[in-house]
Amino acid sequence: MILTVTPNSALDVTYTVPSLRPDAVHRVGEMWHRAGGKGINVGRVLHTLGEDVHLIATAGGPAGARFAEDLLAAGLSAELVPIASETRRTTTILSTVDSSVTLLNEPGPKLKPAEWAALVETVREAVGRASVLVCSGSLPPGAPPDGYAQLLALADGIPTILDASGDAFRAGLPGRPTAVKPNAEELREVTGLADPLVGAAELRRLGAAAVLVSLGADGLLASTSDSDWQARPSAVLTGNTTGAGDAAVAGIALELARGGSWPDVLRRAVALSGAAVLGPLAGDIDLDHYHRERPAVELLPRSRSR
Repeated sequence: MILTVTPNSALDVTYTVPSLRPDAVHRVGEMWHRAGGKGINVGRVLHTLGEDVHLIATAGGPAGARFAEDLLAAGLSAELVPIASETRRTTTILSTVDSSVTLLNEPGPKLKPAEWAALVETVREAVGRASVLVCSGSLPPGAPPDGYAQLLALADGIPTILDASGDAFRAGLPGRPTAVKPNAEELREVTGLADPLVGAAELRRLGAAAVLVSLGADGLLASTSDSDWQARPSAVLTGNTTGAGDAAVAGIALELARGGSWPDVLRRAVALSGAAVLGPLAGDIDLDHYHRERPAVELLPRSRSR
């Protein structure tokens, strides 16, 4: 069973508009509400692939109730830690003309110390049944700065993945995750280094065993203890990119659970990332594209400076 943890869960609201223009009234074409947050999206992808996955998240207020209802309707196995404040909303505005995506992310409700403690205990009770632990997204206000390091420390010999940004990401590195997956901007923010290979080496020095950097249309860069690789998709895709990184994490988790090599990890992650771009909402994937793309991903070794 793959276990995902989403401390700062969200009710995702997605609007489609022909194009997004400042100082203008927009008529919405389609609108969706669904349970979201990075770990939830990872879980959706794994569930679609038929994998055994269990989700742990927080939920509170009317938005939290709707969040819980959506998980149930989707058939996702989940434990929700109740919180007093209301679950945040995230808003995605997708332009149907040029496929541009605009995100509005609320910071999230402030957790009480007892609520954080309940989340930690819920993870502690579930992680013994897990083959991989995935910790994803931002930490909510009120969570301890080293919250992710605390959660990663609960894993007993199983692979762990950290997908976060900023201070929460950096403070989680002492938890020694098996893999981290920043995008290029997040990597620069945390390390201050422009070269992604040099930045990845710095993250490994700080505690990550392997670093997989999202490069957008250029695929994924992987830096491990003994080698560096870049995996590129066979074609550039247009669509909704909001769930592409989460789909890549799902691929990493699945391959780590199966004991795959890093090249296998990269091929699966890049194929799922592209399949997510073709899905209508974060957490959705185009299965036909995934199966076609996985063997077509281009894998290139990167030379490591000495």
